[in-house]
Amino acid sequence: MPPWLQFAITVLVGVATGILSGMFGLGGAVVSTPAIRALGATALEAIGSTLPSILPSSISGSVRYRRENMILGHVALVTCVFGVPASVIGSRLSGAVPGNGHALMIATALLVAYTGFRTAFPTVRTLERSGEPLKDEWWRLAVIGVAAGALSGLLGIGGGILMVPAFSAWVGIPLKETIATSLVCVGIFAVPGTLTHWYLGHIDWSFAIALAIGVIPGAQIGAHFTINAADRVLRHSVGAALGIIAAIYGISELLALIK
Repeated sequence: MPPWLQFAITVLVGVATGILSGMFGLGGAVVSTPAIRALGATALEAIGSTLPSILPSSISGSVRYRRENMILGHVALVTCVFGVPASVIGSRLSGAVPGNGHALMIATALLVAYTGFRTAFPTVRTLERSGEPLKDEWWRLAVIGVAAGALSGLLGIGGGILMVPAFSAWVGIPLKETIATSLVCVGIFAVPGTLTHWYLGHIDWSFAIALAIGVIPGAQIGAHFTINAADRVLRHSVGAALGIIAAIYGISELLALIK
């Protein structure tokens, strides 16, 4: 494939990534990671090269959500305090997982499927205060931060794939505030993960730059959809989209693993 065509396709993948990121607060790497894998990146490059595009995507979408006052600041703060160190640890461990990166990809597919199911069919807790977790919820946010940060570094997926269902179903935050707050955390987690994967040599900057160009307008489009969507439509949309992605993602990596 000519380099210019690969670059153009990667930019379009970035737009799709940004839309998914802005819509569902996931970081969007569930699209960009398998896409650049198909375009020629190695398994570890596919993980590392998505992370630099997560930060501009997060900033773009978060600016839109901020105007609607949907970001819960103290939730993001507690989650990130515990999640950032875990992101560095996850990044350091990414190359040590057996299977030449394929096992990481299969694990990602399983997490995508779980996220889609829990988001479409949630068991939402009832809080004493609407929209803002109680002070004694900090330990739940800490657990979510550690798990999401580790996954961000280990799998290059931004961590939102865990935070969205956890914030909603385990902490009880309304879905739109969940998505907006998750997107902020996703961007912060991506910074140490990017630096660590860069140090480890896992980033192909031709992919990373093209993705970053596409995600900025894409995230604005995605955030606009979420802000104006009905809650039920939003849940079913993310559940269906992630279910399809998980099936394609998992099957392709299983086939690559057994070759």
